[in-house]
Amino acid sequence: MTSKEAGGGDEGRAEAGTGTLGKAIAVLEAVVTSDGPQRFTDILARSGQPRGTLHRLLSHLVEEGLLIQRRDLSYEPGLRLLTLAYRSWSANRFRDVAEPHLQRLHELTGETVHLGILRETEIVYVDKVESRQTVRMSSQIGKASPAYCTGIGKAALSLLGQPALEGILARTEFHAFTPHTHRSAATLLAEIEEIRRDGHAFDREEHETEIRCVAAPILIPGSELAAGLSVTGPAYRVTMEQLSAWAAAVRAAARAVGEDAAIRLGPGRGGP
Repeated sequence: MTSKEAGGGDEGRAEAGTGTLGKAIAVLEAVVTSDGPQRFTDILARSGQPRGTLHRLLSHLVEEGLLIQRRDLSYEPGLRLLTLAYRSWSANRFRDVAEPHLQRLHELTGETVHLGILRETEIVYVDKVESRQTVRMSSQIGKASPAYCTGIGKAALSLLGQPALEGILARTEFHAFTPHTHRSAATLLAEIEEIRRDGHAFDREEHETEIRCVAAPILIPGSELAAGLSVTGPAYRVTMEQLSAWAAAVRAAARAVGEDAAIRLGPGRGGP
């Protein structure tokens, strides 16, 4: 997990949907995943919608409070999104199950601990325990990052059966964030085999230089959820040797989360 992992969305991610709802979501994502307020022309370029359609969709989203139109006519996320996000996050029982295990891992390592769930080609971070150190990760709960170049993402991918895994990789665009980033599905598949064998994964400065992590997959018996947790820190403070030393504790925490989730989130008990 890197300081960019849970940052802004990738360019071109918001594509036009086939129905009205899909188109509205594409427009909403074009604004929400950007680093700042977006002008009409910015949204037009990212969403792929016709001008007339885009005008109507933006008007509806503003009326519903999902977007705000500023005085300079640019758009930014509306307060209603915060309410919806808070309700979704607070109702996430998987996060509640994992929280004490994340805290214990944080107490052991002193570094930032993340919890993430696989969503298609991305990992979505649903909880975070901040480092005690002065220099911290700039990650945010609710943001998404590419699974193929993050430790927690690769750990979650290792839980998938081969057909599902290959399906996700076929939809993955391999962007070289750093010299260490995977450039192809072939090299990633080779590493995933290692992760399945060892039970943990590393981010070796693959999404951002000078940021490393060790992660483990969270297996929940009887569930199709693919998730993972990680310990992350800056390279000057966290060596690969230190991450390897923490690997057993990370695996144990992930195993404990999975066991508790199987009991507390089993059939009839709700889920994340």
